Amino acid sequence: MLPSLPTLTVLVPLLSLAGLFYSASMDETFPQGCTSTNSLCFYSLLLPITVPVYVFFHLWTWMGIKLFRHN
Repeated sequence: MLPSLPTLTVLVPLLSLAGLFYSASMDETFPQGCTSTNSLCFYSLLLPITVPVYVFFHLWTWMGIKLFRHN
């Protein structure tokens, strides 16, 4: 069973923030190491940016479909 959207809205940023703090504490070259796609830091910075953009465009598409059907 998948968690609800409000739960995911809170859980995803908290998990990515935890990953960011973990990679900051464990990686010696934290700021420079974030540019490599092999590091955990790269994905912990990418996730908080990707999720809101995905939600925005998903809602934008849904709103377009609703407006198209009702006009």
